[in-house]
Order: sequence, then structure tokens, then C-alpha cells
Amino acid sequence: MLTKVQIRECLDTFAEMFPEAHCELNYSNPFELVIAVALSAQCTDVLVNKVTKDLFQKYKKPEDYLAVSLEELQNDIKSIGLYRNKAKNIRSLCETLLVDYAGEVPKERDELTKLAGVGRKTANVVMSVAFGVPAIAVDTHVERVSKRLGICRWKDSVLEVEKTLMRKVPEEEWSDTHHRLIFFGRYHCRAQSPKCHECPLLHLCREGKKRMNKEKIISAKR
Repeated sequence: MLTKVQIRECLDTFAEMFPEAHCELNYSNPFELVIAVALSAQCTDVLVNKVTKDLFQKYKKPEDYLAVSLEELQNDIKSIGLYRNKAKNIRSLCETLLVDYAGEVPKERDELTKLAGVGRKTANVVMSVAFGVPAIAVDTHVERVSKRLGICRWKDSVLEVEKTLMRKVPEEEWSDTHHRLIFFGRYHCRAQSPKCHECPLLHLCREGKKRMNKEKIISAKR
């Protein structure tokens, strides 16, 4: 596991590499962000943005999603994985927003997670991005990078990764670190073919060292 000093080096390196890291989903208000993040489950932000470009022109508020049939909404998002279930969740969360929250997206995590299709990760994204509340949303990139570097343990659950990061990263840096970890994992420390050869954190990365040593052994046998 990395020490406090080593974690600080990681955070500073993330900041140097991706100073402008941000949410790459397109949205213009908290409601659109909730819909976009809900659609992004097991799907790329690029594809979600392609779909929401037209979707957000057609549907402006919760009432709009309930004014059409489920089949029509499904057809509007059918290029996205799990579109049938996501369409049902969108209609359900819109109904909840209208009935319980006067059509407004709540700012509190406990309230956000009462919305269909909104788990802790989605709630943290909305809190952080839409309302400026410090939070760390653990997606596949955040989890992978945290475990590869040794900030967290391999056996940690997603919730344990979140709590560990919240404990080891200063609160005022939670939101920025969340985005930087995503960028680092998406564009550098990728699931397949990570850029270990040019990584400024290789000297700290247990997985990177293993990968590089394995490559040396393979090369030596050739």
C-alpha cells in the first residue's frame, strides 16, 4: 500500500497530467445530468452524448418523459446498452421527481439514491458535478487505478474503495481527484494496454512493475 507521501505524489501527478479533467457527459442542468449518468451505465460517454444530443431536444423536463409511451422512449435510446431497463428507470425517476420533489433534482445522496436507476456512484457524480458537493464517484477507471497503484486493496469493494479514497485524499480535492482518476484510467492506465512504458508513476506502481518485468522475461526468451 502507498504511503501518504506517495499518495500525494500520485495526486500531484494526476493534476499535472490532466489539469482540465472534467465530466465528459454533455448536460445543461442537474436533471439532464441525472438522465445522462443513468444512461452511461455500462456504456461510453461518447455514445451517451450522441444519444442525448437529440434526446435533450425532445425531452426538457420530467413531464416530457411521461408524456410518451415506454416504447417511444425505448426507441429514442435504443442504441444504448440495456435501453429497455434504462427507459423504465427514466420514467420511474421522473415520476418520483414530480411526486416527491416538485420536479427538482434533490442535492442529498440519500434522496438521489431513491430515484430509479440512481445508485451511489450516480448520486456522487450528480452531487459533485451539478451541485459542487465534494464527492468521489467510483467507476471502473477509479477502481482500477486505485487498486493498481496500491492506494486501495485488490479485495476492496467499490464502497470500500470510495471510503478509502475519502480518507486518504483531502476533502477539498475529492471532486477533482475523481475526474483526474477517470482521465488517468481512460487515457493512460487503460484496462487493456496501459501505457506503463511512459508512466511517471511506474516507480510506485506494483502492477506496472509486474507487467514490465513480465515483458522483459518474454523478450529475453525470444
